[in-house]
Amino acid sequence: MNLFADIRSLVIDALTAMQAEGALPNGLDFSNVAVEPPRDAAHGDMATNAAMVLAKPAALQPRTIAEALAAKLMADPRIEGADVAGPGFLNMRLSPAVWQSIVRAALIHGTEFGKSDMGAGQKVNVEFVSANPTGPMHVGHVRGAVVGDALANLLAFAGWSVTREYYINDGGAQVDVLARSAYERYREAHGLEPEIREGLYPGDYLIPVGEALKAKYGDSLLDKGEQVWLADVRDFATEMMMARIREDLAALGVSMDVYSSEKALYGTGQIEAAIQTLRDMDLIYEGELEPPKGKEPEDWEPRVQTLFRSTAYGDDVDRPVKKSDGSWTYFAPDIAYHYNKVQRGFDQLIDIFGADHGGYVKRMKAAVAALSQNRVPLDIKLIQLVKLWKNGEPFKMSKRAGTFVTLRDVVEMAGADVTRFIMLTRKNDAALDFDFDKVLEQSKDNPVFYVQYANARVNSILRKAAEAGLDVSDALLQGADLAKLDHAAEIAVAKRIAEWPRLVEIAARSNEPHRVAFYLYELASDLHGLWNRGNDDPSLRFIQDDPATSQAKIALVRAVGVVICSGLGILGVTPVEEMR
Repeated sequence: MNLFADIRSLVIDALTAMQAEGALPNGLDFSNVAVEPPRDAAHGDMATNAAMVLAKPAALQPRTIAEALAAKLMADPRIEGADVAGPGFLNMRLSPAVWQSIVRAALIHGTEFGKSDMGAGQKVNVEFVSANPTGPMHVGHVRGAVVGDALANLLAFAGWSVTREYYINDGGAQVDVLARSAYERYREAHGLEPEIREGLYPGDYLIPVGEALKAKYGDSLLDKGEQVWLADVRDFATEMMMARIREDLAALGVSMDVYSSEKALYGTGQIEAAIQTLRDMDLIYEGELEPPKGKEPEDWEPRVQTLFRSTAYGDDVDRPVKKSDGSWTYFAPDIAYHYNKVQRGFDQLIDIFGADHGGYVKRMKAAVAALSQNRVPLDIKLIQLVKLWKNGEPFKMSKRAGTFVTLRDVVEMAGADVTRFIMLTRKNDAALDFDFDKVLEQSKDNPVFYVQYANARVNSILRKAAEAGLDVSDALLQGADLAKLDHAAEIAVAKRIAEWPRLVEIAARSNEPHRVAFYLYELASDLHGLWNRGNDDPSLRFIQDDPATSQAKIALVRAVGVVICSGLGILGVTPVEEMR
């Protein structure tokens, strides 16, 4: 039940009736008519821009339309007041019964309350994490994994058919470096001194890989040249690293639907087919690029390359797909991979990239636009850095990784639920501070504690009510006399609950799961505030002498709990029923 959508439908019906009566001309486009919360809550519960957007095409003054629309709306029992403001905005006040009905709807639908069919079953591919299989995932991958997984949950909740996908970067030079690093650990497993020279991966995480290589190959690879062992060790080490990555993701509560391999694109004709498709569209040509900005002409050596005409689709410059030596650039397999996703029939593509991929956004969007003939939109979310703190100082080191803090370090120290929630307390393109001391403290300043405490408080109220002999089953609460929720503070909580379905659609439309975390904090704050007001005003306490009044108040509390659990479910966080 999206109350804002319901009231918008009421506004559209009123405008249609005005057309039938001749107060408005026929043929008007109502698509830009919106119903939203007013900028100032003192002005009302909802506001519509109908008169403002229709005035010019209707050749009427905005206030003329707004006043006639207000009169129409006032005929509906849900509308308690309709006032014209400024040049023609219309502010509406809804009757208390409307807000009370929202509480009942939340109880009836449970954690399905707020679900939307906005996505209409469209197929969306969310590619995230996609870390190189050269070592354990680090804290930067944690944030990308959480954002991607929560976004996938959000889109599914809003009606999309979602596929979570991990792209394994196993086709570049980095996996050869992995193989050489693992080979040194293989030598170490045989009692030899490993030569971890500069450029190799030094972390202890490769010691088990070396031991596993010894168990499989014995000493048969010792003192052999790379041509003998490189390919086998590369595949073996990559497979072990991907197994580790899957375990790390599982520890964070993330499960992928599809793992795609970059290596599988080579030698199969997929890269060639994608580039040929672009060539057939006259988007591939042989040419020379201008010097990069900041380069002195004498430092620049022009050379003929195979280029993608990405400027035809909004990029700043055309991009190389093949080097002058005939080998593919990194961009070429990425084009083929995204073409593969287009061919799989996805209606929308979303990539979650690290902030260092900012320069890749325009070229990738251009490629997808070209290959899908502008049919499949690609949204790329860049994940900014996470700064770790402990005891007031930067927390930087992990012996297991060698140079960085791993995903497993963070989860072991803070827990998966805390980690996931905190990673969503900032928009993806804003840097985030993760303080191990603060994320575990029990205070209002810790958003995950504050929200979990609200849910625990809901359960505490239900337990105390049951101990007092009240029936607080959902079946009974659904039929409670909610007209008894007549205090402004109680109505304010109901209004916040009513925002949830609209918030889901806004967050899903913008691909911004952090909005859910923000909303949950506000909802928790409303509940805690109502609890605190009950300390001073006995009429606001949840358990009253009159059972019917108690059940109405507890129904409101239970509705809050329903929405908190629903929102935490989208974030991938397990609700806490009791604080310890």
